[in-house]
Amino acid sequence: MRQLDRRLSAAVTHFWNTRETQAQRQGLSSGSKDAGSRSAVTGGAQMNGFVNLVRDALCDGGLPQAHVYCEKRIELPGWYRPEKKWDLLVVADSKLVAGIEFKSQIGP
Repeated sequence: MRQLDRRLSAAVTHFWNTRETQAQRQGLSSGSKDAGSRSAVTGGAQMNGFVNLVRDALCDGGLPQAHVYCEKRIELPGWYRPEKKWDLLVVADSKLVAGIEFKSQIGP
């Protein structure tokens, strides 16, 4: 349990650090910055710590790592668009087992 607590703490730290870094970097090259706190989240990497935590938990539980996709090959065809990138996919025997999208809620 302590290892899970450490990993969760690392994911939370990654979330806040990445939000801050993305907010600071956005618009440096283009001069255009999103309004309000949106600049902290449009970079998309703030949830990676949680994605990795879930991936590791699935694999620690016995799921072969070859069945879990979270960096490459994460696109699936969608109803409203030709393809959608998911944060984490589980595929076994060429069949989709799970598609997970991570979202954060901050603010009012």
